[in-house]
Amino acid sequence: MQTRDKEEIRQAVRERYGKVAISNNMAAITGPETPCCGQSGTSTGNTSAASCCGSPEITSQQLSTLMGYSKEDIDSAPEGANMGLGCGNPVALASLKPGETVVDLGSGGGFDCFLAARQVGNTGKVIGVDMTPDMVSKARLNAEKIGTNSVEFRLGEIEHLPVADNSADIIMSNCVINLSPDKQMVYGDAYRVLKPGGRLAISDVVATAPLPDEIQQDLALLSACVGGAATIDDTVKMLERAGFQDIEIIPKAESRKLISEWVPGKSKNAGDYVVSAYIKAVKPFF
Repeated sequence: MQTRDKEEIRQAVRERYGKVAISNNMAAITGPETPCCGQSGTSTGNTSAASCCGSPEITSQQLSTLMGYSKEDIDSAPEGANMGLGCGNPVALASLKPGETVVDLGSGGGFDCFLAARQVGNTGKVIGVDMTPDMVSKARLNAEKIGTNSVEFRLGEIEHLPVADNSADIIMSNCVINLSPDKQMVYGDAYRVLKPGGRLAISDVVATAPLPDEIQQDLALLSACVGGAATIDDTVKMLERAGFQDIEIIPKAESRKLISEWVPGKSKNAGDYVVSAYIKAVKPFF
């Protein structure tokens, strides 16, 4: 049972990914490798060690290819947007249509937002929400690089989205909800923001076995997309309590090896307990 203070976890996550944003920005300017959030891995402008949720031995482009993004996807985003932070491709899962409104929970440098904007077009809108000021600043700068008016980045917590009720057609997220110490509130607020008939399209990590206490209580693992993973059964229950229907969770067993590389040197192998998964659900019309 997770016993760490919720605000302590949020602050650890905020600090970690603030450092990721700054490190990524510095690497893009200077080129030298810099440590990522105290990890032993190194970071360049294109290296996913800057993500903390990725292998230190693989570039963000290579990681994104493994996660299901095409070369066209990767090349279309502004430089610096793809930070290798994800564990899947929620944009592909979302089946977006022109004119739809999309909200991205934990938008980071904006990579998935920019891909979504291509699909919803000029008549659509994409709102990225992130609780880390440095990430929001980075994403806004990335938006300026391509001069888009259909993507907006807002500072806020995913448990308390700065988005109006019944306003989104799709809520997507990429390896972020696991970082929240109050996942039930995340799903509840997502339900509030979605229009009737609106869809969840989430890529995240889920626990396939009970997490050992040493993983659940480790702040580094809680902020590294491992220690906060909920079980599949618990995720289904949280979605049902929020009001969602047509719930589908598709684990990706092939992700175990890569996840094991996220936290090298730990006594427990993360891949023994956690896999990435696609999570889909619908807000009913009634």
